Amino acid sequence: MIVLDRMLTSGIKFVLGKIAAAVDAEMNDDSRLREELLAAQMRLELGEIDEKEFRALEADLLARLREIRERQRGQAPKPGEMKVIGVEATIHGEE
Repeated sequence: MIVLDRMLTSGIKFVLGKIAAAVDAEMNDDSRLREELLAAQMRLELGEIDEKEFRALEADLLARLREIRERQRGQAPKPGEMKVIGVEATIHGEE
C-alpha cells in the first residue's frame, strides 16, 4: 500500500512539475505576442481597424513584450507582484 501511495504521489508531483514548466514557458514566450502585433499591423493596413485602435493594441502588446524581456533578464518582480518559484502537493488519505 505504501508503494502505491508513493507512486501516486510521485506521479502527481511529476504532472504538476510539467504543468508548472509549461506555464513558465508560455509566460516567457514572446513569439505569440509578436504574431499578434504583426496581425494588428496587417489589420491596420487592410482598413479593418483605425489608427487609434492600432495604437492601443500596439501599446498593450509592447508593454507585455517588455515584461517578458524583464523576466528573461531575471529582474526582480515589482512590489505587490507574485513570482511562482515552485509547486508542492501533499495528499492525505486512507492507508
